Amino acid sequence: MLGRLSCLSGALVFAVGLATPASAYMVYVSNEKDNTVTVVDSTTMEVVHTIDVGQRPRGITISHDGKFIYLCASDDDTIEIIDTATNQIVGSLPSGPDPELFVLSPDGKTLYVANEDDNLVTVIDLDSKSVVAEIPVGVEPEGMGISPDGKTMVNTSETTNMAHFIDTATNEITHNVLVDSRPRFAEFKPDNTEVWVSAEIGGTVSVIDNESREITQKISFEIPGLRSEAIQPVGVRITADGTKAYVALGPANRVAVVNTETYEVEKYVLVGQRVWQLAFTPDQKTIISTNGVSNDITFIDVATDEPVQSVTVGALPWGVVVSPQ
Repeated sequence: MLGRLSCLSGALVFAVGLATPASAYMVYVSNEKDNTVTVVDSTTMEVVHTIDVGQRPRGITISHDGKFIYLCASDDDTIEIIDTATNQIVGSLPSGPDPELFVLSPDGKTLYVANEDDNLVTVIDLDSKSVVAEIPVGVEPEGMGISPDGKTMVNTSETTNMAHFIDTATNEITHNVLVDSRPRFAEFKPDNTEVWVSAEIGGTVSVIDNESREITQKISFEIPGLRSEAIQPVGVRITADGTKAYVALGPANRVAVVNTETYEVEKYVLVGQRVWQLAFTPDQKTIISTNGVSNDITFIDVATDEPVQSVTVGALPWGVVVSPQ
């Protein structure tokens, strides 16, 4: 009888396990105008929490273990640390004036920060929470990307119109590549071969060979019924398999889907107004856009490249990051 009860108990546990839904990813959105971070459940696509933060939050990322959010509080000249278990600010990191965007090293130990007002990239050691280097770059640095092997970091300077290649071992610039007007973002392909740099006013994405440090392709965008000046590439994300790139097109209110082999635009996905930044869920099934003027985010199905749902967040959503588990 005891054996039958044990078997029955095991069966019930198994059944309950099957009935338990998979853990949802948490989506964190920085809202530039109302000084908040909105937390959205990726499964229900509903807002579950709002965090009050510093002034003008923009760049946002998450530790590789998912325990901490790092947030650029630009007008406070600091980087805030948020505990994801409690949704409370638990500390800060030193920064130069007006931190706008940053990138976390692949090993999770170093944060590279673009400080827009003093033309520097600040290098922060996360263990000691201290600045270990300041790298002079061009005027108004913003875009930040790091190679999958962690050896090269790229910063883009808006006014100088350059992509600066920086050796992370020496924290020195090795190459400067002239791109089109107002470069906003830098994204490496997963195989380390290319860097994609968006130019907001230039209306293009420059594809730079990571070995020769030369532009090998230049992608432009055309949308029937829209003036060319309304098409402003900003955020860029590339799928983990390296086959598709997604480009946020600002006031064009669309995300372009680009074939990374042919460099042709395959589709324009209509989302909210003034689409700015993008982030994948870890399973790569969904990409999420921040839509600043319509104060919402849009979930896009990566398999079909169709918008699934938009969710209202705070005022002027800027950055977005998704929990790793």
